[in-house]
Amino acid sequence: MSENFLPFVRPSIGEDTIAGVADVLRSGWITSGPQVAAFEKELGEYVGRPMLTYCHATGALEESLRALGVGPGDEVIVPDMTFAATLNVVFRVGATPVLVDVDFATRNLDAAGVEAAITERTRAVMPVHYAGLAVDMDPLNELAAARGLRIVEDAAHAIGTTYKGRRIGSFGDVVSFSFHANKNLTTIEGGAVTTTDEEVFERLRQLRFHGQVKLDDGSYDVVMPANKYNMSDVSARIGRDQLAALDARNARRRELAHRYFEVLDGLEGVALPAKGDEGHAWHMFAVCIDYPHYGTDRKAVREAMQERGIGTGVHYPALHQLTVCREAGARAEQFPNADRIGRQTLTLPLFPDMQDSDVERVAEALKAVLHG
Repeated sequence: MSENFLPFVRPSIGEDTIAGVADVLRSGWITSGPQVAAFEKELGEYVGRPMLTYCHATGALEESLRALGVGPGDEVIVPDMTFAATLNVVFRVGATPVLVDVDFATRNLDAAGVEAAITERTRAVMPVHYAGLAVDMDPLNELAAARGLRIVEDAAHAIGTTYKGRRIGSFGDVVSFSFHANKNLTTIEGGAVTTTDEEVFERLRQLRFHGQVKLDDGSYDVVMPANKYNMSDVSARIGRDQLAALDARNARRRELAHRYFEVLDGLEGVALPAKGDEGHAWHMFAVCIDYPHYGTDRKAVREAMQERGIGTGVHYPALHQLTVCREAGARAEQFPNADRIGRQTLTLPLFPDMQDSDVERVAEALKAVLHG
């Protein structure tokens, strides 16, 4: 691949972090230990309440549902526009996902759509802060409180996102973050979860490591069947440096996103995402393109961009477009906004080490491809 190839995402990992990981490897303690403890403490201070780390975000999300007692016979409302993990964890605990359409511009759920989908079997709602833009949580939290529902926020895109001046994770019921390699903060693979419910927090701690409870004599008891999702010290060491740089990197993401708006404004047949406010963490910049308007399709556009040395992504196919949901009876006409997003979405490069000139290069290439 050419040296000037611009991927749609690239993690920012410096030499200090690489040296720090080497120190952990030399220490002889590489699984959960002092680095994990320090990372959890620093995350908690950053977000504003205690955090539990997991070796991957899907496990944190799944165990959040399990810790709330969600299971067979229950329904969980999820947005039709999200990554498949949001759907899969509902299936994994034996519950039924109920898909709800999203707003076209924000790609997020709203309280009105959620309320229309509530049945006597609804147990929880899983809003997703798509691309780092916060869901309008106040009306959703009010609705959940009035209807006796739990909320598990899928904040995979939203570390550092703020809503009305409050960091996502500092309020609300249960909030789960992702630290995957393409996220604003990475531990290579990893995640974290927080909640104000002390019983749920303790259950999550037990579910993270075999359902164990430590006993006074140094042995342990197992109080529930559970999996193993603990984070390693190697990952935590990376995460600590990532957290220290997070706000500055998110600020740079906002600058790059604003430049995209400037250079792509008015491009016919291309719908830009909602701008949001300064609380938007800009995990990614995804546009929707009317491919037939240009006599082309997404595959051809992606290939042409690749030939010009620019990588793109697809985030995401709508859930109802997936076989597992189609076989369950989901139909496109039920989700007009998500269906359009799923068919038209194209993720453009966005990561903190990009230059403004990279954004301009992407815009020029996209215009050339579409008009070519």
